[in-house]
Amino acid sequence: MLPLLFPEGPNHGKFPPAILALADGTVFRGKSIGAPGHSVAEVVFNTSMTGYQEILTDPSYSGQIVTLTYPHIGNTGVNTEDVESRQVFAAGLVVRDCPARVSNFRATQSLPDYLAAQGVVAIAGIDTRKLTRILRDKGAQGACILVGEDADKAVELARTFPGMSGQDLAKVVSDTRQSNWTQGTWQLGEGFTAPKQDAFHVVAYDFGVKSNILRLLADRGCRVTLVPAQTGADEVFKLDPDGVFLSNGPGDPEPCDYAIAATRAFLERRLPVFGICLGHQIMGLAVGGQTVKMKTGHHGANHPVQDLQSKRVFITSQNHGFAVDADSLPANVRVTHVSLFDGTLQGFELTDRPAFCFQGHPEASPGPHDIIVLFDKFIGLMQAARK
Repeated sequence: MLPLLFPEGPNHGKFPPAILALADGTVFRGKSIGAPGHSVAEVVFNTSMTGYQEILTDPSYSGQIVTLTYPHIGNTGVNTEDVESRQVFAAGLVVRDCPARVSNFRATQSLPDYLAAQGVVAIAGIDTRKLTRILRDKGAQGACILVGEDADKAVELARTFPGMSGQDLAKVVSDTRQSNWTQGTWQLGEGFTAPKQDAFHVVAYDFGVKSNILRLLADRGCRVTLVPAQTGADEVFKLDPDGVFLSNGPGDPEPCDYAIAATRAFLERRLPVFGICLGHQIMGLAVGGQTVKMKTGHHGANHPVQDLQSKRVFITSQNHGFAVDADSLPANVRVTHVSLFDGTLQGFELTDRPAFCFQGHPEASPGPHDIIVLFDKFIGLMQAARK
């Protein structure tokens, strides 16, 4: 057992024992810092040093228990502005040390109180370095966080996880209502801005979209209409957009036949299209490519990606467990970006259509702002289409 995380005091008895069990039978014992009960999902590791609230509320983590490799998580508490969606979507949280004290002028709640209020099962006090090595060597696998001390039950539950392949989670996390997005990015001392939206009309698909993606489109003068994941192409054409945005999202892209079919229609109509993360994978499938399940996936805010044309290296935010197979793409596809970690495809564009996509999360919430220029590229495609 690792050193006690929570100092003796009035809150010490607040944290009951908890177990993290992996499908391979590995068991970790720690303290519960979230809701009671248990959660079964795929466990992955994320190497980000900051942004735990944005990570928890990223719908792309639906169906996944997130292990944060940085040792101290929770120092700055949580607030009402750093969320990326309407709720926590991660299936659970695993950390090494959750400090008992919160210190930040924006904090409105501690991380354990927030997790409990959101109904999220979480564990602290385990050796996350050992866990990360297991996942790195064996790959992401089924896991269970169980509040209590029944290790046998936790292992049994972990082995019930069916895997992420074949799971269509985009339609599960998507908002089922069409809406208009008007909020710009947050500024210190000002809060969220309200930029003019008079330049272009963008229809954005909600496959699990992060709010800061929509804010960056609004910052660039886009009037954004957000539509549910299963919206057909004909419904989008009636909205008369200047461009279509395919958002990030969770799960396996292959079952998203509704999104693949709609994307093909947009490409045939020669509408400007920009895809991110799951949207990148959907565009890959729409042009005839194939996707593969990765061993561990890419999760973090420090992943180097190279632009093949300029040779410039960008540090990027990543969150995906599937990848597009570059060798399966047709001749009208030009590969634009690759990962410098493992050489996997990170971006491509079509040579005969105004369409491109990127695997990472260029909106940088959380993460570096290096590749935010892709939003300006999308604006450029819509400008060119008007001429």
